[in-house]
Amino acid sequence: MNNRIERHAERHTEQAIAQRLAAATRHSYLGDFVLGAVDGTVTTFAVVTGVAGAHLPAPVAIVLGLANVLADGFSMAAGNYLKTKSDHDVVERARRREEREIERYPEGEREEIRQIFRGKGFDGELLEHIIATITENRKQWVDTMLTEELGLQLVPPSPAKAGAVTFLAFVTTGLVPIFPLFWTSVAGEEATFYASIAATAVTFVLIGAFKGRVLHHSVVASALETLAVGGSAAALSYLAGSVLERLVSA
Repeated sequence: MNNRIERHAERHTEQAIAQRLAAATRHSYLGDFVLGAVDGTVTTFAVVTGVAGAHLPAPVAIVLGLANVLADGFSMAAGNYLKTKSDHDVVERARRREEREIERYPEGEREEIRQIFRGKGFDGELLEHIIATITENRKQWVDTMLTEELGLQLVPPSPAKAGAVTFLAFVTTGLVPIFPLFWTSVAGEEATFYASIAATAVTFVLIGAFKGRVLHHSVVASALETLAVGGSAAALSYLAGSVLERLVSA
């Protein structure tokens, strides 16, 4: 109990608060990592289960799985790169628009600041002092409009980093379901398929646990949630492969 109180006290020192506020303005690439990792594992294992459901040989799953890892991984990374780059463009366009409006309609823009902070509970002389302080600095004025009026993040994540994190996470985890299949000639198709299931399940659990730990959520709940989502996608793929194999064979 005392240790918990001490940890909470340490988090509320002046230095700790300053560090936490500074970190809040920096983008976390956790979402890009989790997105790439889960999608890489799910889609590649879906190929493995689809091939198994269709009763095709393991080499087919290896070829299709590797092709999926490279092609889908690059596609997903490119999509995330373009999306993140468009976020930068949105911020820049909004910044230029706000700068023009402040130049042309300064009183109207001041009134927007007034209404924003009045909505936060400020009034009277204090409200007018806040308005004067914000509007005396053009960049601060524009930044306030971007965050308070438009709800934009002033410094979006790096497109290159977002794309790279997504690709690396996709490829790294996407190889997990395929790896056991290389031992098919030694252990047999059934054994390697079950090994692929086990390795994939462990990967889902680790991804979920990592996400839960970073976000300070329940590690167990996050791990089980990720396992359930990934397992559902894999089960659906296996069922689709089995059904399609029967349709083709009929």
